[in-house]
Amino acid sequence: MPPTRVAALLGCAGALEGLERATMKYTVSIEIALPRERVAQLLADPAHLPKWLRGLVLHEPISGAHGQLGTTSRVVFQTGKQKMECIETITRREPVDLHGIPRETVVRFDREIVGEGMWSAVRDRLTEAGPETTLWQSENEYRFSGVMMRLVGLLMPGAFRKQSRQHLQDFKAFAEQGQDVRDAKA
Repeated sequence: MPPTRVAALLGCAGALEGLERATMKYTVSIEIALPRERVAQLLADPAHLPKWLRGLVLHEPISGAHGQLGTTSRVVFQTGKQKMECIETITRREPVDLHGIPRETVVRFDREIVGEGMWSAVRDRLTEAGPETTLWQSENEYRFSGVMMRLVGLLMPGAFRKQSRQHLQDFKAFAEQGQDVRDAKA
C-alpha cells in the first residue's frame, strides 16, 4: 500500500511525514547498587544474558568473540508467538579490559542491530554515580524501512522505550538480587 494511502487511512495529518522520516531516538537510564566494574563485567558475560534479557532465545557469534569489538552475532528473540531474528555488531567496547578500570573512565558498549525492516544503534554508558552505585545510560536510535515497520515505529514508539526500560530493570534485578527473568514464566 503506498504511504499516501496509509496516511489517508490513518487520518493523521503528520502520518505521511512520520512515514518518510521513520527515525526514532531516545535515552533510558537506571542506577544499579553495585560498583561500575562489577556491572560492566556482568553485562559483558554472555552466560548471564538469558537471565536478564527477556525473550532471548539465541545469541551466538557468527564471527569474532562474544562482546569484542567487531564481533557479529545472530540474535533471536521470542515474545509470545512473535519471533524476531537480527544481526548484532559490536561497534565499540571501552575499555577492552574490564578489570582495574580507572575511576574517571566511562565504560562504553555500543552495537548496531539489523533486522527485517529495522536498523538500530545502542550506545550504553556506565559511570560511577557513587562509590557503590553505577549509572547506566542507554541511547537508542532506530531507523525503519518498509511500510509495516515504519507504521510500527510511528504508531508505537512508546513500546520500544518501554522494552528498553524493561531490559534495564531486569538487569538491575538480576545484578542486585539474583533474579532471573526465566523464573517469572513458571
